[in-house]
Amino acid sequence: MPRWLPRAMVLALALIALFQLGSWAFHELTGLLINILIAFFLALAVEPAVSWMAGRGVRRGLGTFLVFLGVLVVAAGFVTLLGSMLAGQIIKIVEDFPEYLDSVINWINTHFHTELRRVDIQEGLLRSDWLRTYVQNSATGVLDVSTQVLGGLFQLLTIGLFSFYFAADGPRLRRTVCSVLPPARQAEVLRAWEIAVNKTGGYLYSRGLMALVSGMAHYVLLEILEVAYAPVLAVWVGLVSQFIPTIGTYLAGALPMLITFAVDPWYALWVLIFVVIYQQFENYVLQPKLTSRTVDIHPAVAFGSVVMGTALLGAVGALIAIPAVATLQAFMGAYVKRYDVTDDPRVHGHRRTGPGEGGSGSGEGGSGERRPLLVRARRLWDRRPAPAPLGAEDS
Repeated sequence: MPRWLPRAMVLALALIALFQLGSWAFHELTGLLINILIAFFLALAVEPAVSWMAGRGVRRGLGTFLVFLGVLVVAAGFVTLLGSMLAGQIIKIVEDFPEYLDSVINWINTHFHTELRRVDIQEGLLRSDWLRTYVQNSATGVLDVSTQVLGGLFQLLTIGLFSFYFAADGPRLRRTVCSVLPPARQAEVLRAWEIAVNKTGGYLYSRGLMALVSGMAHYVLLEILEVAYAPVLAVWVGLVSQFIPTIGTYLAGALPMLITFAVDPWYALWVLIFVVIYQQFENYVLQPKLTSRTVDIHPAVAFGSVVMGTALLGAVGALIAIPAVATLQAFMGAYVKRYDVTDDPRVHGHRRTGPGEGGSGSGEGGSGERRPLLVRARRLWDRRPAPAPLGAEDS
């Protein structure tokens, strides 16, 4: 047996073991890595505000704390106001539910000639196996819900701490990264960092604009329907539909429908129709225009990046896909060499015409439009001087 064979076998086994260990560690740390990625993009989002405060003499740590405190106060106030409104509406729905049930029973008895009574329906529900099973499952699922709530709070705390440190110690973090790179690479990393800050800010700016437009549109509808708490519901629809990917639209529209259903069931139907129509307008008209202007990427690329991000990372990928792709596109644009495009009508979508066809732009009487390059080349070739006969130069 060759001497190198045992060493090769040991090395191969060690590499396999390291690969398995790395795969296991990556799988276990996927949640933490996603939280760090979210925190990094949040830090990029607040970087302009923190830098503005630092430029006016405020320490970066204090400036970051003030920015996060302002966001937290606004979010807590909005959630408190929304919670009180929702609790009042739920109480109203519960109090008015017997009247709704009586009206439904009367309609059924009138149209189908039945003799239903609310007391019989209530007793049937209380004695049903479905209700008993539902109560048992709800009781056993309280612990699961509590665990999920605590896990969500811990995840938010982790993201908040990481984003705070990334924003407060941004210069130190950039200095640490650049200290292990040569000067040329340092300039590229700093340029990429600056582009990421600008693109993330542009993405949030576009989302804020769409949230403003969506909130105003739904506020007008709710005011026409004379629904209580119309401003709060409009803000809810604007924020949730824009900053919660994939399911944000459905969550945003469900609450106004619930509130308007307590007022009049037909109002809930009108809200549903308006939400569906506005969502189509936003997806195909408003969002591509604003995203392409603020983030400077093509609408098709923006849509494809959201789909790809959702497939890779779910809701988190859908949220950070557009700024990530915009940053990559802007950074790679500096290293892609571009050339001037030739003046060919086919670039503009026009069909090429032959030299004998008198289309507008191909013939000489084409009202000043440029002729195709191929036509001009053929005519110059026809006008070339005739070649001298063989032996003429010797004579």
